[in-house]
Amino acid sequence: MIAGELGTAMPEEGGPQLWIKTALSSKLGFVAAWLLWVQMFPGMVMVASTIGPLLGNSFGNPTLGNNHWFVLGCILVFYWIITLLSLKYDMAKVGGNIGVWLGVYIPIVIMAVMAIAALIKNGIMPGGTLGHFSMGKLIPTKDGLSSLKYMAGISFIFTGIEMSSVFIPRLHNPSKTFTKGIFVSLIGLVVLNLVNAMLVANVVPMGKMELSNITQPILIYCQILGWPTMIANIFSFMVFIGVLLQLSAWVTGPSKTIIQVARDGYLPAKLGFHKQNQYGVSKNVVLTQTIAISLFALLYGFMKDVNGVFLTLTNATTILYAIVYLLIAVAVLKLRKDQPDLDRPYRIGKKGNGLAWTVSIALILGIAIIVFATLFTTSLSQSLLVVIISVIFTIIPFIISKYKNDQWLIDIQKDMQQK
Repeated sequence: MIAGELGTAMPEEGGPQLWIKTALSSKLGFVAAWLLWVQMFPGMVMVASTIGPLLGNSFGNPTLGNNHWFVLGCILVFYWIITLLSLKYDMAKVGGNIGVWLGVYIPIVIMAVMAIAALIKNGIMPGGTLGHFSMGKLIPTKDGLSSLKYMAGISFIFTGIEMSSVFIPRLHNPSKTFTKGIFVSLIGLVVLNLVNAMLVANVVPMGKMELSNITQPILIYCQILGWPTMIANIFSFMVFIGVLLQLSAWVTGPSKTIIQVARDGYLPAKLGFHKQNQYGVSKNVVLTQTIAISLFALLYGFMKDVNGVFLTLTNATTILYAIVYLLIAVAVLKLRKDQPDLDRPYRIGKKGNGLAWTVSIALILGIAIIVFATLFTTSLSQSLLVVIISVIFTIIPFIISKYKNDQWLIDIQKDMQQK
């Protein structure tokens, strides 16, 4: 809803960076753009960590998915291949749609069909993570509260929903239809994820959930139904290709924001972040982010717990994204105060600022709950690592801004004119 108001009031390209820059300051706009770029460093490692288990399952060797060295090797090899291809070809155009079908739509249908068949055959399995329902289980226990460590990971599902605001201009009567559409889509997302989670939790044994192994429930479904495990091999290979194609589309996407930031003079010209090829890709930006992603991937070399690394990276990615949401929440209120007469085709509340304050405070409180619940229920080492990653990446843009000088923009403009 906040993005709907800000996006229609400022429909120019830039998104969160533009909103925060206009409402708060150029420095905080740069911080937002920076965070939206660097959150992909742990985020892409998290996504790429599924490659190892998928490849192992494709060849009928599921144990490889729990080998941290194999997972590390797969991330490094395949991500660098995708990066180098992205510098030569328009990979987003080549693999975007196919990747979504192979990596998301078809797998969801396969999992749903097999899950329902397994439920019909065996019912609720007492040894599963889900277990049988009882009224006593509604009261949280110390062990039950430990599951809050997954809260940030679940919240990550909804990050990026603000981009739906770009479709507002196409809507008839957006004040009503956009709000309804957002709530319908959110309810749909929650219901689909809950149902799928419960079906998976029904068959995966308690304490045996493998977070980065998408194929784990498929193998269990095959055992329950007596179907050939080749189904799991084909499923894994299909999703493996889908993930690679989706990664290829994501490699260059976030880099476009940092290219614009560099061209606005917020980064030194010598970094070359303002330069791009015929596909709109900055070689220096893409190589820098791939090096950073490779360094994050080394966590799989230092930590043997594949689940632990996956959870740490998910939490760090979500918290970095959440900082941008905090700035957006403040931005909408600041803009209401400073520019009350600004044209807002979509507005939170017909009159006054009460609803805008309510929505913004709800967002801020929600983020605070997610962050504290996540940090206080994970292990001390994982929490410290998440905090360190978040603090360092948040401080860096402020340091860059401190040493920013006008010569950066002059050098960049001169270099752009020569081309």
